[in-house]
Amino acid sequence: MPDAPDPRHDPDAPPVEALPQQEPRFRAPARFGHVPVAATPLGWDPRNPGFRNHYPIVNLPTQIVERVPLGAPDLEPNRLIWGDNLHVMRQLPSESVDLVYIDPPFFSNRVYNVIWGDEQEKRSFDDIWEGGLDGYLIWLNARLYELKRLLKPTGSIYVHCDWHASHYIKVELDKIFGYDNLRNELVWHYGKWSNVAGYFQRNHDIILFYSITEDYTFNKQFDVSDDKKRKLDIGYQVNRPEGVKQLIVYDREKAHHKIEAGDYDKIVYRDKEDPGTALHDTWHDINILNSQAKERVGYPTQKPEALLERIIKASSNEGDVVLDAFVGGGTTPVVAQRLGRRWIAIDQSRVAVSVTAERLKHAAAERGLEDAPVPDFTVEHWGVYEAERLSELEADEFRAFVLACYDARVASGEEGIHGYKGSRARIPVWVGPPSPRAIVTAEEVNGFAQAIARLERYRGDEGLRDGAMLAWGFGPDAREAAAELRGREGLEIAFVRLEQVAIDSEAFRSHVASKSTERGDYRGFLTFVHPPLVEIEVQRRRPLHYAFDASGTVVLNAGAKVVNAHWDFDYDGRVFRAARGEWFRRGKGKDPAPVMDAQHTFPRAGRYRVACRVQDDKGGEGMGEIEVEAE
Repeated sequence: MPDAPDPRHDPDAPPVEALPQQEPRFRAPARFGHVPVAATPLGWDPRNPGFRNHYPIVNLPTQIVERVPLGAPDLEPNRLIWGDNLHVMRQLPSESVDLVYIDPPFFSNRVYNVIWGDEQEKRSFDDIWEGGLDGYLIWLNARLYELKRLLKPTGSIYVHCDWHASHYIKVELDKIFGYDNLRNELVWHYGKWSNVAGYFQRNHDIILFYSITEDYTFNKQFDVSDDKKRKLDIGYQVNRPEGVKQLIVYDREKAHHKIEAGDYDKIVYRDKEDPGTALHDTWHDINILNSQAKERVGYPTQKPEALLERIIKASSNEGDVVLDAFVGGGTTPVVAQRLGRRWIAIDQSRVAVSVTAERLKHAAAERGLEDAPVPDFTVEHWGVYEAERLSELEADEFRAFVLACYDARVASGEEGIHGYKGSRARIPVWVGPPSPRAIVTAEEVNGFAQAIARLERYRGDEGLRDGAMLAWGFGPDAREAAAELRGREGLEIAFVRLEQVAIDSEAFRSHVASKSTERGDYRGFLTFVHPPLVEIEVQRRRPLHYAFDASGTVVLNAGAKVVNAHWDFDYDGRVFRAARGEWFRRGKGKDPAPVMDAQHTFPRAGRYRVACRVQDDKGGEGMGEIEVEAE
């Protein structure tokens, strides 16, 4: 579908200000009396702050692949980003977020931590488990450090974990956010049942709630069971821990039989407008999602919307920005959108981002136009880019994007030179046209050489000079021209290393891959993917009921395999909206494959446009369409 204009890539738009200075937010906390806490988090190096010794900085642009219209195009869109959350967060401005909720992978080392099957997801989890518990905590600390930097002074963070590492995570949070800034250790008790032997049934998670300062946003919450009882207009009984038998009464007349018949130590009369009992730190009124829950999307560790609603209401106000860096099945942005908050959501899985996008579209449609306007949201990629969409950019936009990927900056004023790489050497760079089918010619090579010769700093200098040409492909005559220039060493104009670098090559991404460390494999960053070719077959089974099959889809990325397919049975040609139940489906068995077929009963006879979106495990996404005359 055509992309909406994006001011960040519009050459006619006013210049965008550079990212503001990123203020360091880490301060080594004072020791806390008898609390044995080290001065710095695990993995911290004061000589190379921000955990850069383990995870070096990689600055790459985000590619907006879609802007999803939800009814308020004039508002700034929310952001759904596919990429490594550490590197994405490093490029967000300091003190720009009001509330963080994260549900990172638990330190269980169980198979369910790899859920969607993407290559990026698998690579990320390999990094997480490297080095056991210490490696896991260093991996998490690097992200917690960035989250603290992003939070406003009035902001808060909720970290969801379980018994495997909650106590170790708390120690690290004490170091980063400060022991005195722990507001609650929340216990989410849920009604899961299993027949276990040898230990008590494990039936709770831990949510650690920290603020940045003493002046933080908090809206008092009340026990929702009070609301249910208040609606009954009758009293109810409370057996207090100290053994006091107490009756709460909202309507004396309707509760008179309980008052007269009961033997109570205390009767409390409340007005119906009374908010009731303040919520305590053990939450037992919200259950885990069962297999038939309407909000379930197929994500095994998906959290219920009621849980996120409580957190978001408590620690943010309308218009505030909520960030979830491990968005998974999309619960946080869906609830934030419904409650009138702005949001940023990040995940390393392309399928997770796709499922979240579909869930957000449906949530906005269910909300209705009569409610408050819902901002659009953008789907953005970091580190893995769709080559076909780049070819749709204007030449200036494409050059700026490629230069950013190459760790170069845009040149200003020099004819025939598009950018410079390196702060000292300032190697001139030329970028070819956007189309992957365009081939660089000898004429363009010689034109670039002449542009370098015209540079002020080279006039009268017969020394050796460098240059780099970046393009999708180079013709044989272009390579011969470059070789001839390199062979002219010692002549009046000598060029050496006039590199011809294919954009989708190891040489192009070498500056990123070279930053890999034992805790972070960067070789998968900065790649370009192609969409699968989606072929749809259709078969009429009975009146108005049709079967569809996309198993003939061909993936174009080397070594890729399909990981997800979902269907829109009434595609309007503008916004793809997958039918509920079609967002993420797997077959049965130990290693279930994605389900590539679907069945649908149309509501009435007529012509329908059916579309299927398919994702592969390298990040490629393609869409196929077919028209059906339903009879």
